[in-house]
Amino acid sequence: MNLPNKITISRIFLIPVFMIVLLAPFDWGHVTWLDVDIPVTHLAAALIFIVASCTDWVDGYYARKLNLVTNFGKFLDPLADKLLVTAAFVALVEVGYAPAWMVIIILSREFAVTGIRLVAAAEGAVIAASQMGKLKTWIQIIAISALLLHNIPFEWIGIPFAEISLWAATLITLYSGWEYFIQNKEVMLKSK
Repeated sequence: MNLPNKITISRIFLIPVFMIVLLAPFDWGHVTWLDVDIPVTHLAAALIFIVASCTDWVDGYYARKLNLVTNFGKFLDPLADKLLVTAAFVALVEVGYAPAWMVIIILSREFAVTGIRLVAAAEGAVIAASQMGKLKTWIQIIAISALLLHNIPFEWIGIPFAEISLWAATLITLYSGWEYFIQNKEVMLKSK
């Protein structure tokens, strides 16, 4: 259990904290920022989500810098990303900020890719995240953050950045899933 893996595990432990702050019926009031009214719980949840998301970069940085890349980390890091993003998207549907159909598309890709990873793991192979998969994750994180922050600061200048980024996340998720299946089709086609 090295430092990067501990950082990844901390990301997983922040998920229930994020969910409780966002979804529990707390009334911590509202804040108006750049003419946008936002519940304090949404602001706090956004900050927790952003901190948890940043641990994705931190754990990878230390794993490479300190030469601490492990198979456990290659498995756990994308799983932690999927858990965080899944929790956030489901919560966004719950609070009415994301359409369920988009979230279903995104989560379906995540489950399908996880399935391929599990099949590969059963065969003794570990499939690390691709560059497109990493880009997809960061675009999803940007979309979730923008939605949680009620499109601040873009709402102030009339740009629907949160909605645009959600569309971008959905489309890139579809593309990266297609690319992932093409690149790893031998895992699914292999028979014993």
